[in-house]
Amino acid sequence: MEGPGPGRWPAAALLRAARVPRCCWLLPTALLCAYGFFANLRPSEPFLTRYLLGPDKNLTERQEPQPGLLLVLKVLWADFLACYSSRPLLCWSVWWALSTCGYFQVLNYAQGLWEKVMPSRQAAIYNGSVEAVSTFLGAAAVFVVGYIKVSWSTWGEVALSLFSVLIAAAVYVMDTTGSIWVCYASYVVFRTIYMLLITVATFQIAANLSMECYALVFGVNTFTALALQTLLTLIVVDASGLGLEVTTQFLIYASYFALIAVVFLTNGTISVIKKYRKQDGPESGPQATTS
Repeated sequence: MEGPGPGRWPAAALLRAARVPRCCWLLPTALLCAYGFFANLRPSEPFLTRYLLGPDKNLTERQEPQPGLLLVLKVLWADFLACYSSRPLLCWSVWWALSTCGYFQVLNYAQGLWEKVMPSRQAAIYNGSVEAVSTFLGAAAVFVVGYIKVSWSTWGEVALSLFSVLIAAAVYVMDTTGSIWVCYASYVVFRTIYMLLITVATFQIAANLSMECYALVFGVNTFTALALQTLLTLIVVDASGLGLEVTTQFLIYASYFALIAVVFLTNGTISVIKKYRKQDGPESGPQATTS
């Protein structure tokens, strides 16, 4: 019979601690506080400047913020240019930022649209159930797409454009229908497609990156999406801008996704044509020379 290993005693102690009466809140609170303290404990940071100003570093106090900051900015800018010089990564990142901006807008104001279609005072609403179903179906779609063999490097942009058309159609149906159930169904389709595509986009971006650049690229993409969302909110929703009604807002969001679809369809079609021309070029060369 296997004896208790060195890692068994802490686990047993935690189990015994979990059996304390519910009225005894001191121990769980103390454990959480201890975890928060040690999770945020950074022993080296209070001595970082002193370390950099040491005699072996040959830096003075005046020299150590300025060149250090400039060096960091220079490295970040070089990494930024190196990452986004890749055309596939740039295309997926652009779609990632643009679609996430529109997704957040639809997500934030969907309940206002549902209230317009079917006021909660008149009938029972199922907003929470719809959110749960859309999340579940989105997760299932992501699981299924992992088994579909698609050359995303060739057909990725075309696929993004076609699915963006479906997203635009779903948002448009949400906006124009008078049935709350059709509105719910369109919302489920919208979220399912977005969750599928954003997973594929995230994978494609990560596949074209080194691990050290993950934080930089996804940080820039997220910042771009949030900046665009802020701008769109100020123009469309805010009272200082157009201050449009929710139905007009969703018409603009549908047009927004349709514009994304047109841009990526045009770009993707050109990319596919160029790729197949390059593949046909070497084959046609020897034939032309022989003839």
